[in-house]
Amino acid sequence: MEAVLSILQIFVSVITIVLILMHSGKDAGLSGAFGVGSGTGPLGGGSNTERNLNRWTIFFGIVFIVNTIVLVRIA
Repeated sequence: MEAVLSILQIFVSVITIVLILMHSGKDAGLSGAFGVGSGTGPLGGGSNTERNLNRWTIFFGIVFIVNTIVLVRIA
């Protein structure tokens, strides 16, 4: 069980890194983090592709955290 979860952890971490690197850097800086630089919030607005990219990044981030907690509990 631990081996399967470890392999899943590697897979999820690589996908999460790729998804994070795919985000555009147009809202750089502290003002961009709070949505001041653009007319949209940090999770809203933008194109459908950007919203789906945000959703997938959040999903894989949650899977990464849950899998990490399960691996720590098993070990």
